Amino acid sequence: MTEKLPVNLGAVQETLLIPLLGRAHETARPGGLIHDPKAVEIVERLDYDFSKWEKARSLAGATVRTRMFDTMVSHFLADHPSGTVVELGCGLNTRADRLDNGQATWFDLDLPDVIELRRSFFANEPRRTMLAASVLETDWMDTVAVTGGPWMFVSEAVLIYLDAAQVRQAMTQIAGRFAPMWLAFDTCGQKMVDGQARHDAMKHMSQDSWFVWACDDPREIEEWDTGLELLESKSFLDADQAIIDQMPRPYRLVARFAPFVMRRVTSQYRLNVAGSDNPSPATH
Repeated sequence: MTEKLPVNLGAVQETLLIPLLGRAHETARPGGLIHDPKAVEIVERLDYDFSKWEKARSLAGATVRTRMFDTMVSHFLADHPSGTVVELGCGLNTRADRLDNGQATWFDLDLPDVIELRRSFFANEPRRTMLAASVLETDWMDTVAVTGGPWMFVSEAVLIYLDAAQVRQAMTQIAGRFAPMWLAFDTCGQKMVDGQARHDAMKHMSQDSWFVWACDDPREIEEWDTGLELLESKSFLDADQAIIDQMPRPYRLVARFAPFVMRRVTSQYRLNVAGSDNPSPATH
């Protein structure tokens, strides 16, 4: 029997196991939202009690979010096949495995404890590099900038764990260094932040790992003097029909009859160099 790997992660970092389990569940479900055998492999290898989340409907929601980000990245790569994709707070995601086109450059960035665990399952490759750093730091930007862009920064279930000042700092630093670039991330409203004690996944976690940043209107980011322009903002209910059709039936019913619980929003922004007319991935 293969020896199980211990999980030694910080409080916030531990939340990366929720979307990992969601992808594994959906891979095992006939007609599931995603095909991610690597997620199944990782769940089976980790020495961790996943049972607290086994009945959480938000697992499917996490995978819906992942599919929505996959769509945005796919559109970026269709327009810029040799572009650079930077996963900010990559966790144990497998987006490059699913979407790589044989030309793009990928960077997987996360805190040192996460990258240490990630190296148990992934290795650096000629076009794919892991970076152990915080999104609030800047040294890692030198490595990413060498590719020459254009760049797409993807931050799935990451910025919500920072406070508003830190989110603004991260966006300002990235926007000040990279152009043309696209930035995609998810937000949650104040009610969701305030209701984590009732959230079917977060209620099992230490309060040290709970969401911090509440954003009820993604348009407010345009007021932060970063130059970022909001291209699209979608709730889970706005996901492509192909994604909605693959949701588990109970989740579809919740989405239809109780949409107030679907407060997670994915948004995409663009920062162009002056005079650039690069097409937006959101226009597909």
